[in-house]
Amino acid sequence: MTEDCIFCDILNDKKPAEFIFKDDYLVAFKDIRPIAPVHVLIVPRKHVRSINALGPDDHDLISRIILAGKKAATLSGIERSGYKLLFNVERGGGQVIFHLHLHLIGGWK
Repeated sequence: MTEDCIFCDILNDKKPAEFIFKDDYLVAFKDIRPIAPVHVLIVPRKHVRSINALGPDDHDLISRIILAGKKAATLSGIERSGYKLLFNVERGGGQVIFHLHLHLIGGWK
């Protein structure tokens, strides 16, 4: 955990979130500022700043995050209609919270 990380606060029950699911490695919860009818964030429990901070030992972590995006899509009922999985990487790539996370975006008709 790092100081002033809202996702670390959510992971440690210091801030509320509407969780889709949790496991030993990550959590998935609804974005408080959704840009689509379904907007879920998949966040690893391990604090990693961004994709750029991943190391050679993080293969399993990134695989878990991607598969959790698929699971969140199923739980949100959009697995058949379609969805986007998106990583924003660093400020120039649109990242505003510097704790690795995957956006699940979809639900349009």
